Amino acid sequence: MLVLDSSRADTALARRASARFLQARCPWADVHDVLLVVSELLGNAVRHTDGGWLLRMACRPEALVVEVCDSSSARPVPRTGDTENGGGFGWGIVKELTSSLTVRPHAVGKSVQAIWRPLAHAQAA
Repeated sequence: MLVLDSSRADTALARRASARFLQARCPWADVHDVLLVVSELLGNAVRHTDGGWLLRMACRPEALVVEVCDSSSARPVPRTGDTENGGGFGWGIVKELTSSLTVRPHAVGKSVQAIWRPLAHAQAA
């Protein structure tokens, strides 16, 4: 399991550590897709919260699970993408690239859990 938080790592380090973890522990996962989702989730945590973030990543035979916890209780709000001013595409991209996506409130904010399943990945390819 990979566990990083914003008190010990920035988002660039989290992406590099995620890539190494995926290559070593989860060879069936599409590294580019997972890193894009990690980038979007961490970017949202940095952009839309006052506190830090916590990243957890676990690869099991049945699924790759990525969870990002942050200090905001506000659920992500899908927006229409704006090509002229930028932004609004991230949540749709995250939903498209994952097998499932769940947002759960917790005592000091929320967690966003993205899951990839090997079978779903193989069927999409």
